[in-house]
Amino acid sequence: MTTHAPSGPLTATGPRVEPKARSFVRLGKLDVYDYYPSILVALAAVALPWARFEAAAGWTMALFLLGEVFVVMSMVALDDVTGYRDGSDAANYGPNDPLRRKLRKPLIAGTLSQREALGFAWATAAVGAALWTGTVALAPHRPGWTLVLVPVLFVVSLQYSYGLKISYHGFQEVFLVGLGVALVLAPYGLVAGHFSGFVLVAGVLFGAGPLLFGVYSNTNDIPGDRAVGRPTVACLVGPRGNAAFIGALSAAEFLLGAAASATGVAPWWFVVLMLPVTALRARQYVTGFRGEGDIMRARRQGFVVHRVSTVLLIAAGLLHGAEVAA
Repeated sequence: MTTHAPSGPLTATGPRVEPKARSFVRLGKLDVYDYYPSILVALAAVALPWARFEAAAGWTMALFLLGEVFVVMSMVALDDVTGYRDGSDAANYGPNDPLRRKLRKPLIAGTLSQREALGFAWATAAVGAALWTGTVALAPHRPGWTLVLVPVLFVVSLQYSYGLKISYHGFQEVFLVGLGVALVLAPYGLVAGHFSGFVLVAGVLFGAGPLLFGVYSNTNDIPGDRAVGRPTVACLVGPRGNAAFIGALSAAEFLLGAAASATGVAPWWFVVLMLPVTALRARQYVTGFRGEGDIMRARRQGFVVHRVSTVLLIAAGLLHGAEVAA
């Protein structure tokens, strides 16, 4: 199904004009920054001892982050183009939704055309590719696995809902975690020069954040996703099955940290440090699936949980680095 944007941007009282720059910022979702702190998780894992942290390492981290911003902007812009073309955004941001929500989707609001959105997506992708190429060239280390990971990360990111449409073939949840993992591991490898099981665990826990507000969004978006054949878990199973799936993901987040501490992949104190995340995750689940069952409030809580988790992962990286350096 293909939908068409209204003839002009609308408000509750009639046409309005929004500056193009503002619409492009909305298209790039710069206010949703929860993947970008991945660079701080990676940085914390290599920063100590500080005396050995080279200027090239700092530039590598900075360039990678800048490239990440452009690549993610391209990814979400292409997602909006696909959602506009297949009608899923029209269903999820329908006539009964507040205008402020519609404006977050410039194609639905009519503040940008498809041509403008695609131009923005490919321009930001090109800039992101150039920045990541420069990152690899400047990096103090280039282990073979990073030379594979960085280009794969770039290509796969753009296929989320465009091109191969990964999220339309049952892999959305895996993608959300995998993106977070790669965004932590890639810059870490380019600076540290080696693989780390501890950083892998940190990357998975970082990626669990976007996953565990994404699955609540999917629960809210079931009608639109089903209409276009986007097979999220929420669409494929009943309400009880979806609640069990999200509960299992929430428990797995804690169990991964516990297993890492128990096996020595992470320090013994790691699971204790991350306990506030477990408590907040339980509260999020109760909000979404018990009592009033407020899915969208649970989704908003997920952003808070992810940000708390990110701060604790940064602290864990610094503490672990200090122990190793001592």
